[in-house]
Amino acid sequence: MSLYTTPLQFGYFLALLFAILLWYRGWQEERLSDKFLGWVMFFLAMEIQDYTFGFAGINILWEKFDGFPRYFTLAFAPTIYFYLKAQINREFRFKAVYFLHYVPYFIYFLVNFVVFLQGKDAVNSFRSSTLSDYLGWVETFAIWASYIYYFYQSLRIYREYRSWTETQFSDTETIGFVWLRNFIYLIIAGEVFKWAWGLADKLLGDLPFEQDWWWHLFTVLIICYVGIKGYAQHQPNRLAYSSKNIIEEETKAASITTTPEQKENSFEELRTKVENLMNQEKLYLEPELSLSDLAQKLKTNTSVLSAAINSNFGKNFNDFVNEYRVEEFKKQIKLPQNQNYTLLAVAFDCGFNSKATFNRAFKKFTGQSPSRFEEG
Repeated sequence: MSLYTTPLQFGYFLALLFAILLWYRGWQEERLSDKFLGWVMFFLAMEIQDYTFGFAGINILWEKFDGFPRYFTLAFAPTIYFYLKAQINREFRFKAVYFLHYVPYFIYFLVNFVVFLQGKDAVNSFRSSTLSDYLGWVETFAIWASYIYYFYQSLRIYREYRSWTETQFSDTETIGFVWLRNFIYLIIAGEVFKWAWGLADKLLGDLPFEQDWWWHLFTVLIICYVGIKGYAQHQPNRLAYSSKNIIEEETKAASITTTPEQKENSFEELRTKVENLMNQEKLYLEPELSLSDLAQKLKTNTSVLSAAINSNFGKNFNDFVNEYRVEEFKKQIKLPQNQNYTLLAVAFDCGFNSKATFNRAFKKFTGQSPSRFEEG
């Protein structure tokens, strides 16, 4: 064990452990997102495998498997993209046509595997050839193109998803997946760091083998973050994100047969019914209340109900419900029987299920923090 080997070995085996745990949970609970994240963890383990073995003095990868295509960089970004799609939509299924996203990786694997099968001399000859240099540049371009395209698409979908949750759920903290956005930024930072280190290696001459340890250590940090955050991430069974275009089409289809007068009357009728449910049945006390739940009680669809809430109350579903919860909290905190309870305990009794959501909503609707309100 040394300064170089210990962190890499820890990250390597941690990544493999999380990969196995995620694959098992994905199979057991039929969670496709877990299976994809398991592959992400496996790919991260393979990223540091050579250096993990090398610093430990294990040379089998170079003595027996030199030239074997054991890197998954070209499969990495598409897998993150499909993980996101599966995570925000439990109804997502991986179709055979989606394998086309992995064609660049399959080409990389096939070319290198064919050369590997011809023996060590063929591998050395191929590496010293002009064709290898050319393919190396093509591979580098393909990797960066893959990262730019899939990370852009992932962040675009993520932003749309975050906006969608505000119209569908009363609490978005547990399904916000902020960690996933941070993960993508971490990967981008890691690749830029790796590229800059490689450039320095070329400009300054071959740096010592140990110098590459630093960007591998960065990968270990990513492994820890992704493994812990990803495995602990909550995913409701009913989470089924619809893209912005689909939502707009559903709303248009729901209103295409109604006149403006009919629509206004319908919205006014829904307003009365919604207010009755909130004031009499106090549905806002249900921590996981969703637009779908409310729509089922009102026997309408979510698109019409969302439009009605926006039209009647001038706010999205999330703000609409949380404002009721804030008002309930303001009443409950003043009651003598609640004086011995913490602010958070009272907030949870009022329908909030996370401290972050409570603090954010309270500040939004009162202009002050809960503790300052209590003091006043």
